[in-house]
Amino acid sequence: MMCGMPEPIVLISAAMAVPSAFYRPLVAEFERRGWEAKALSTRGFERGEPTASRSYDWSYADEMAAIADEVAKARADQPERPVILLGHSLGAQIAAGHELHHPPSDGFVTVGASVPHFRSYPRGGLPVLFLGVSVPVVARVRGFVPKPFFGAPGARTLMREWARVVRSGKPPFDVPHRITTPSLMIQLQGDTYAVSRSNKVFAETFLDAEHSTRWVYTKDAAPEGGTTHHVMWVKTPAPVVDQIITWFATVR
Repeated sequence: MMCGMPEPIVLISAAMAVPSAFYRPLVAEFERRGWEAKALSTRGFERGEPTASRSYDWSYADEMAAIADEVAKARADQPERPVILLGHSLGAQIAAGHELHHPPSDGFVTVGASVPHFRSYPRGGLPVLFLGVSVPVVARVRGFVPKPFFGAPGARTLMREWARVVRSGKPPFDVPHRITTPSLMIQLQGDTYAVSRSNKVFAETFLDAEHSTRWVYTKDAAPEGGTTHHVMWVKTPAPVVDQIITWFATVR
């Protein structure tokens, strides 16, 4: 603890189609440092819960509201603890929407964040554009996005909104101002999903430069057996957790 203040609680907003259980190594790493962490439920991908279908649908706004409920609950249960919101990939987009449209957290961290506009990607972004065009068609015909499509089984509305970002580069919610929550953006070197350009566009779109810090997690900083892969970094998360703890010590 610093200056008698309790350590934060970290709420983790997951990547697309990644269940909360996948983040157990990240939660455990925070807890080894005396912090508290919780991976939020990934709607449609938790064991024993319903998956997306024609009759079960949700949107970015629904996911933003779910985060707001979790932030409010954390503050009600432990009002002395700062709340850090950590968004991974799609979870970073949704968490950014939360910061803009709900009472913000005390610290905002992104890992592998992007505005996945096809023009940010190599080879003219054609493979990404294919998803941006085909996903809405499939969602309209089937009522949801079935396997083997990217992010499947995906909710009709959320996947249409995501596909619109791919085509236009515009977020699926208003951005009335830049986020002024103290923010740490972690870019994963060699990330083929959140490529460098799409990561920078995220920062330009959402973050107030005066209140944000950017750190590139380089491949040579990964532990033995570790990686900076878009998803698999979670398996050996110590360098990411180290950076978050160091950063928060400077802003709290």
